[in-house]
Amino acid sequence: MALSGSNPTTTVPSVHPNEVVHAGASDRPLIGVTTYLEQAQTGVWDVRAAFLPQVYLNGITDGGGIAIALPPQPSSPEVARAVLAGLDGLVIAGGADVNPARYGQERRDVTDQPRLDRDQWEDDLLNAAIEMELPFLAICRGAQLLNVSLGGTLHQHLPDVINDESYRPGAGVFGAKNVTVESGTKLAELIGEAGHGVPVYHHQAIDAIAPALNVTARTEQGVIQAVELPTVPFGVGVQWHPEQSPDDRRLFAGLVEAAREYRQKRENA
Repeated sequence: MALSGSNPTTTVPSVHPNEVVHAGASDRPLIGVTTYLEQAQTGVWDVRAAFLPQVYLNGITDGGGIAIALPPQPSSPEVARAVLAGLDGLVIAGGADVNPARYGQERRDVTDQPRLDRDQWEDDLLNAAIEMELPFLAICRGAQLLNVSLGGTLHQHLPDVINDESYRPGAGVFGAKNVTVESGTKLAELIGEAGHGVPVYHHQAIDAIAPALNVTARTEQGVIQAVELPTVPFGVGVQWHPEQSPDDRRLFAGLVEAAREYRQKRENA
């Protein structure tokens, strides 16, 4: 590419893909979701502003969480830990390409201009989340950044590798790809192992996988579409865009349930 009810709660096993989760406000985990700074117009104003498509917020709230927007800002590991200390889960959203310098390559003309503020902010958030074992879901660019942050690399332009433009048809149109999920993974637990049709919009992809990550889904062409970090309770990255599937909120519901368990464990410590 690259928002209460009473006391009853709903857990992941009872969530149907077409259902919206309703829970008491006090039981709804706080899920931070990253945003990006863009030039934006509203009324008489034309300013830099934090931007995030509403579908991300819908995914979190439909899954039973409360969304907290996290704009890029001057960052450090200490700042990231302070922010995450008030949250129960994290979503790293899609967006512009990761700076190739982070994985030891020169930027090609087909690669977006670096968003240095966002790269550093989200890298600090991911590393802090891993250290704290805070549940996280990394989407599209987020999955790519997760791989890079842990020592992996990216294909800067996927069509050059597979001679196929259908992963990003263009003009804001999402492609449709079938993915096969590895058995015995968190992803399989959430959505099953059978083939799944997913919405994609990316011209880059994971190349060399980071040593700490496991590949959990691929397309028929072998393009990596999901990864997991097995050393944490919930660390999932998907190359596709689950926020674009309003009839299927299983990934968001899974994150929210993991966040609820994280909160309970923290409160009982």
